[in-house]
Amino acid sequence: MKHNAHREFAGLEQLKQKQKWQLAQFQLWASENRWAEFHDAHYDWWMFPVDQRSAYGFAWTVFDDEISQLRQDSQYIRSYLEGVRLLALSWGWDLEAQAYIAHPHQDQKWHQWPVRLYKCAKSLQLFGFDSEFASMNKLAIDLMAAGEKMTFGGHDLSRIFK
Repeated sequence: MKHNAHREFAGLEQLKQKQKWQLAQFQLWASENRWAEFHDAHYDWWMFPVDQRSAYGFAWTVFDDEISQLRQDSQYIRSYLEGVRLLALSWGWDLEAQAYIAHPHQDQKWHQWPVRLYKCAKSLQLFGFDSEFASMNKLAIDLMAAGEKMTFGGHDLSRIFK
């Protein structure tokens, strides 16, 4: 089983603490209808960890071993999925219904951050959350059909969405 042995890896406890802190921010913003905060903040590395190097190197990268350990932590998983749900709501998307929400707040809309949608979807895929991934996939396909580009830093991120 592959694990993150890079010396820059923050470690699972730090990842959990950073995610917990960020989720509290998400919950505050959502409770106060401060949806624009989602679009201006940086969080995707620790909220939705993936198996790829990032701007932080391998600090927040997870591989099979870390994913397995995190999946066994029920509190982490509850927080993780709540973070996904709130992120989707910030885009005006109901994760469970796989549809746009009725009467969104003016700031609950897509803000052209395809890398965040990609990382969230990729993370859901890695963690085995098929229905949540399907919902994000549906959102991405809808956005692309409306002309949105799924590229970031010269990389085509649409390859994950089918």
